[in-house]
Amino acid sequence: MELPFVGDAINSFVSGFLSTVATLFVLAVCVGFISLVVIYIIDVTQTKHAIRRNYPIVGRFRYFFEHLGEFFRQYFFSMDREELPFNRAERSWVYRAAKHIDTTVAFGSTKDLKPAGTTIFVNCAFPTLGADAVPPGEVAIGPYAERPYVTRSLYNISGMSYGALSAPAITALANGAKKTRCWMNTGEGGVSPFHLESGCDLVVQIGTAKYGVRDLEGNLDDGKLKQLAAYEQVRMFEIKLSQGAKPGKGGILPGAKVSPQIAEIRGIQVGQDSISPNRHPDINSVDELLNMINHIRILTGRPVGFKSVIGASGWLEELFDEVNRRGIESAPDFITVDGAEGGTGAAPMPLIDEVGLPLREGLPLVVDKLNLYGLRDRVKVIASGKLVHPAKVAWALCMGADFCTSARGFMFALGCIQALQCNKNTCPTGITTHDGKLQRGLDPIDKAQRVASFQDQIEHEVGIIAHSCGVHEPRQLRRFHCRVVQDDGRSVPLDEIYPDQATPEPAPA
Repeated sequence: MELPFVGDAINSFVSGFLSTVATLFVLAVCVGFISLVVIYIIDVTQTKHAIRRNYPIVGRFRYFFEHLGEFFRQYFFSMDREELPFNRAERSWVYRAAKHIDTTVAFGSTKDLKPAGTTIFVNCAFPTLGADAVPPGEVAIGPYAERPYVTRSLYNISGMSYGALSAPAITALANGAKKTRCWMNTGEGGVSPFHLESGCDLVVQIGTAKYGVRDLEGNLDDGKLKQLAAYEQVRMFEIKLSQGAKPGKGGILPGAKVSPQIAEIRGIQVGQDSISPNRHPDINSVDELLNMINHIRILTGRPVGFKSVIGASGWLEELFDEVNRRGIESAPDFITVDGAEGGTGAAPMPLIDEVGLPLREGLPLVVDKLNLYGLRDRVKVIASGKLVHPAKVAWALCMGADFCTSARGFMFALGCIQALQCNKNTCPTGITTHDGKLQRGLDPIDKAQRVASFQDQIEHEVGIIAHSCGVHEPRQLRRFHCRVVQDDGRSVPLDEIYPDQATPEPAPA
């Protein structure tokens, strides 16, 4: 039986649908046209932007493409070893290491070995056999503390605060540190539940605002220090005097990132910019620094040291003189030397670009002064500043570091794409944002394994360099194992550039 009215109904529906679509299209065109007219009028009448005034509507694309350039420049226009602060070759190595996939390369090196400053490790005729290689030995930090910290870890997680980093990022880092048995520095933002729940070894950083260990007036709160010391996993305390990216400037956390939980942990107001003083108000001399170190060490029973980017160095001589006058037990248990090339979430450009010594100068300066004053064995040295590659870590060990730390290397392991959005709460990988939608892309379980894999691979490949140089483990590397290319194209051993007469070194293999 035929139903002619069905065909009529379908035709009527299609006709009505097309009519509606046509009406909506015309309406959209009208709205679009009116919008363009309004934008045109705004552009030609405003006086703040010359490009938009001279080229209305079209001029706005300049800002759009400028913004996109931050994301696409690294993929389409920069060569593998051109980009700053980290080039594609460096980032790619970290990504592969973190994913536990093959990190070998083929055909030949793309690194130019001729520029001044290039490091070259000196392989020996008879490298260390795998059967003779040994893992890094134990190092004890803080022999005069009630509870010294003993660890084998060469490569550790540098200070990154909860607040600057998201909760999933902190969770992943902490669990990754637990897997690989390295330590994690909390950064100056205080100790969060995400640090503690993993059970990893923690170095609690005390910044100039004393977040997490402050009273209502911002002074050091001994009660809160004791509370932290009650946690077994809190291994050391680090007094942050300065950091490489912003020497002479305190930490900066935009108000958009200051959630109720972050405000409670830090002891500050919700939604307000969190700006630390540019130095500790109660530390204005080497005497006051040593007094603070000893106060915290006695109160907590933990090793205590300080972090600083090196600039003027006379104060180090005063410090070490005063240590020898008071007694060796009064010395800081460690010094973290940060290079001016260090990173941060937010800093004034003049400081991040122009102030402080790079690690290649600051590290040997500190090591040599410790040797000169007979304190090298007492005070351990931690190196920090763009150490995201095995060769850079090996160089730091050659220069005399006992440990190395990295922040941005572990951020790459988490999936950071160097989008340069850390200070805007718009990080596309969920690492430095508190936007829940963006954080959803960061799986703490998966990223924790990547953190562990990256740390393991760094130490493995530093070992490969050490064995090529003929030593049994990386901490046996010395300055004569590394050469640096000079302006004339010839390389010179590090021990000639930075002679160290205070501590005899074993003969080269």
